[in-house]
Amino acid sequence: MPAYDAFLLVSFGGPEGPDDVMPFLENVTRGRGVPPERLASVAGHYYAFGGVSPINQQCRDLLAAVRADFSAAGLPLPVYWGNRNWTPYLTDTVRAMADDGVRRAVAFVTSAYSSYSSCRQYLDDIERARAAAGPGAPRIDKIRRFFRHPGFIEPFAASTRAALATLPLDLRDDAHLVFTAHSIPVAMAEASGPGQGKGEETGGRYVAELTEAARLIAERTADHGHPWTLAYQSRSGPPSQPWLEPDVCDHLEELAKSGTKAVVVIPAGFVSDHMEVRHDLDVEAAQRAESLGLAFARAATPGTHPRFAAMVTELVRERLALPDGTCPADCCRYPRPARDRDQPAGREGEQPRGASPA
Repeated sequence: MPAYDAFLLVSFGGPEGPDDVMPFLENVTRGRGVPPERLASVAGHYYAFGGVSPINQQCRDLLAAVRADFSAAGLPLPVYWGNRNWTPYLTDTVRAMADDGVRRAVAFVTSAYSSYSSCRQYLDDIERARAAAGPGAPRIDKIRRFFRHPGFIEPFAASTRAALATLPLDLRDDAHLVFTAHSIPVAMAEASGPGQGKGEETGGRYVAELTEAARLIAERTADHGHPWTLAYQSRSGPPSQPWLEPDVCDHLEELAKSGTKAVVVIPAGFVSDHMEVRHDLDVEAAQRAESLGLAFARAATPGTHPRFAAMVTELVRERLALPDGTCPADCCRYPRPARDRDQPAGREGEQPRGASPA
């Protein structure tokens, strides 16, 4: 008998119309004392896209792809979806699972890496939702991190090659690859656990995993190789607190000063082209590159790429074979000091840049 009787997609959530934007931002920042004028400024990013975040539709599309792949693979699991910050809320979904008689579910979280906000916080979300559902709540096990899985790496490599092909022909071979991920506080990154190699002490497992993913993508991008670096985006913390650097826009400026003529930006820290990718990279980073005279292209995230959907099936099969494997009890814990608790919760999804008080 299979160890699991349901599949659960867990994501961040996002507004689906102009009237949703402020309530969504208030959900994300509740209890953190963010001034209304700061939220109004961030809301402008959403209004520029019609007040609709892409992330919920991307989850629907991923679920459709996963259902089709499950069916083709003969995996008879019903599929559920719950968000942290917008409908469908995870708590409501877990209640529905309990009402449907689900006893044990395997959960796929839309984050590939180790850190408090990309791993532990989702584990905590799941446990809160189970507690709210009461004694009949199903056991829910989170699938392992997948930052080096071929189903994650190969779609990025393909989209990076496609992005390179859009650059002027005489600039392609020397284009610099800039991998980006969400910046987080240095203390949070270090709390993710030690890196596995020399020189990976700073930033812990989070930075080590990002570096490994970037290396694997770069290796598969072109035979002759491209120079590449790792930068960060979407910082939302006060200037007094150390966050991972360099910021992608500052990094583009340094590359231009060093003689780089063309860049491809690869948002390797994300699984879909949600608002932070579309605003922070397609708008802000693209505008900075233009002002610097850099030819600019941006690689797509895996989204609903068939290889990515197949990866989900492979990871579920892996858990069916090893149903007792799960994150350790102390995985990615981050005992936030009081000065850090004004930061927006969550990393993978619609964390509102600038929504924290400076």
